[in-house]
Amino acid sequence: MLSDETIETVMEFAREREWEQFHTPETLAKSISIEAAELLERFQWSAEARDGDMEHVADELADVLTYSIEMSHVLGVDMDTIVRNKLEKTREKYPVETSKGNSSKYRKLQ
Repeated sequence: MLSDETIETVMEFAREREWEQFHTPETLAKSISIEAAELLERFQWSAEARDGDMEHVADELADVLTYSIEMSHVLGVDMDTIVRNKLEKTREKYPVETSKGNSSKYRKLQ
């Protein structure tokens, strides 16, 4: 996952600007969604990044990650833990035997 140093840098950035007061679960969820849409927009008409602009793609992905770091802080959850927990749930829904090489939803795999 992200290093503790990177996480602290993100949090310090917001503290220095006194932006934490604006970082509620609601505003952060909205921000994550908005930035994810901006990331998706880079691929709107093509499977490749628009104009081959991977720097812009990386910037949008960084915005999604930054807001996600802040959201985990506000919610008091550990990113490593929640990702591992979700992977375990997903592992149960999508066992290798039925899902390998198959993009069907889990309901269709049963």
